[in-house]
Amino acid sequence: MAAAKRVILFCAVFSFLFYNWGFAEDVSIRDEINQLKERIMALEQKLSTQEKCMNDQKQCILDQNKKITEYETKLSNFEVNLHEMPAAPMKLMEGLELGVGATMIVQGTNNVNYNGDGQTLKRSRTDGSYSTDITFSKEFKEINGKAFVHLENGQGNGLEDNLVLYSNVNRDADDHPDIRPTEVWYEQGLFKDKAVVTFGKLDPTAYFDTNDVANQETTQFLGHIFRNSPAIEFPDNTAGIRLAYMPKEWVELGYGMFNGNSDTWDKMFDNLFNIGQITFKTSFFNLPGNYRFYGWNNNMYHIKWLDIEKTKEAAYGFGLSFDQKLNGIVTAFLRYGWQDPKAYNPNLTTAAGGLPYSLEHSWSTGFQVEGKPWGREKDIFAFTVGQVSPSNDYKKADATRLAKTEGHLEAYYKIHVNDHLAISPDFQYIWNPFGKDIPDDKDGIFVGGMRAQVDF
Repeated sequence: MAAAKRVILFCAVFSFLFYNWGFAEDVSIRDEINQLKERIMALEQKLSTQEKCMNDQKQCILDQNKKITEYETKLSNFEVNLHEMPAAPMKLMEGLELGVGATMIVQGTNNVNYNGDGQTLKRSRTDGSYSTDITFSKEFKEINGKAFVHLENGQGNGLEDNLVLYSNVNRDADDHPDIRPTEVWYEQGLFKDKAVVTFGKLDPTAYFDTNDVANQETTQFLGHIFRNSPAIEFPDNTAGIRLAYMPKEWVELGYGMFNGNSDTWDKMFDNLFNIGQITFKTSFFNLPGNYRFYGWNNNMYHIKWLDIEKTKEAAYGFGLSFDQKLNGIVTAFLRYGWQDPKAYNPNLTTAAGGLPYSLEHSWSTGFQVEGKPWGREKDIFAFTVGQVSPSNDYKKADATRLAKTEGHLEAYYKIHVNDHLAISPDFQYIWNPFGKDIPDDKDGIFVGGMRAQVDF
């Protein structure tokens, strides 16, 4: 019995000890598992934080790359504007622009038809000239206004003072070495840009009798007849006011009032030059065109050819100027002018010899072709022909005058050398120079030349 009690006691003690050991071991494992869970959660939190940082870094890199791309685009556009668009005015500050250009011309002729100043008729001669242009313009966008200043100088008359012609051969000749303001004006837009008023020292030819392909002597035709109609008594740059109104996109009405005596600003209203023009802007077959019709009046004192006692006569005239795109590369033009044949302006004389004359009719026509067909897209070939006719009363005033119609032909080829330089060989021929009224020299005149246009 005692032995059985000892066995039962031993079994109970063993069971108790075994249970406590197993329970302790289970508690220890659970603690380790919990610690591992905590470490895993900490690692996962750290990994999540690192992934977030990496994503932030990736986004930062993307943002930086975007900014770099924007800066590269701006730099590329700046280089394009700097190197590929030299003729465009340079922006100095917001709204203020500077433009600089220079024109150099050399011309030679086989027949000098002016024998004054010790010259000999029918001799060959070569002369040159240059001119520079500096422009400043400032836009006032908040009030829709603009101010403009044009400074010019030049040297040399070219062949102009060696040829006696109704219409001379170098419209760019400017023998004034001193820099001077030739245009100073302010322009104000009105009625949501449907109207504009410009006043100050103006160039009337910048607004009237214009033409897209025959109105710029530095890049287009050199002859006077092909720049503006010789049958208009345009004053040189002078005090004036110009109004323009566009009731529709396809029509523009223009009016200008200028001091007819550009040598002085005194008594401006005693010598008014008035001109009105209507321009139709067409798009026949989706090709742009401009059709201008104008009329003018000059109150400066004129003298009647057949009654020289009448010295306070006015002059008047009318004309037209058309340019029309014929296709993608060809543009044609036509210009005509008529003026009162009965009176003449004693201040308008030939450049060589100072001979008085007056015209009645002037016409010209021609075309311009861009060089795309022969692989020179920026080159231009242009050709034109025209005539100027003296007035019948001018002829009647002196029975010895032949007063034939003077004819002009001109062609040039503008070579685009680079974005800063264009060179233009130019050829002109004049028949019946000064109406064949130069004694001992009634031959035609050939003029060959070269023009270089530099844009900064």
